Amino acid sequence: MMQSYQLPQFPPDFSCVHAALYIDVSDADLLRKRLITASTAEGLTGARERDAVNFAFIEARLITSADHLRTAIYQAVLAAAQGGLRTKTVHSEIIWALNPTNNITEAMRRYGVSDTTSALVVVRIAGPELLPASVEADMDAVVTGTKASFAALHDLTDWPAVKKYYKLGNEAGIRDAKDDPEREHAVVDHIVVSSVAMKSVMA
Repeated sequence: MMQSYQLPQFPPDFSCVHAALYIDVSDADLLRKRLITASTAEGLTGARERDAVNFAFIEARLITSADHLRTAIYQAVLAAAQGGLRTKTVHSEIIWALNPTNNITEAMRRYGVSDTTSALVVVRIAGPELLPASVEADMDAVVTGTKASFAALHDLTDWPAVKKYYKLGNEAGIRDAKDDPEREHAVVDHIVVSSVAMKSVMA
């Protein structure tokens, strides 16, 4: 179920993308604690934990489509390749790119893993030397849940939360589509994807 694809236009270290969607996640609180430990622990213990959780852990209910996710990944890899990261790693940059504001703490709180997360997108940016099977095994080692197709994203999305965070309540296109949920969701997705694509230009 994990998807892998290449971005050959970027340096090798950032050229391979691996992503998986987990549902029925039961260890989100432990995972969040591990991330905190990894960011603060020193020595060999800290290095081991950072390696074990070297992924972007993203709240799946705020992802509107595969395009939304891929656009954020592309923007983060572009920033990393150009030496323009606004966060500490390419993985945290993905989470920053998804949030409509430039507030990094807010982005992590909204779009990162929380104690109540039950559906999680996990992303690893790596070089070609890291085999997909190895990446998938590492993902499975840190997330307790069931992998699902990315087609399931649409049914997981918390559309009211997305509209709230992006302040889309007064968008004419959304108001016009209010009686047609599928059309409304398509309009929201288009606005959100465009916003992510433009964020690095506006920042």
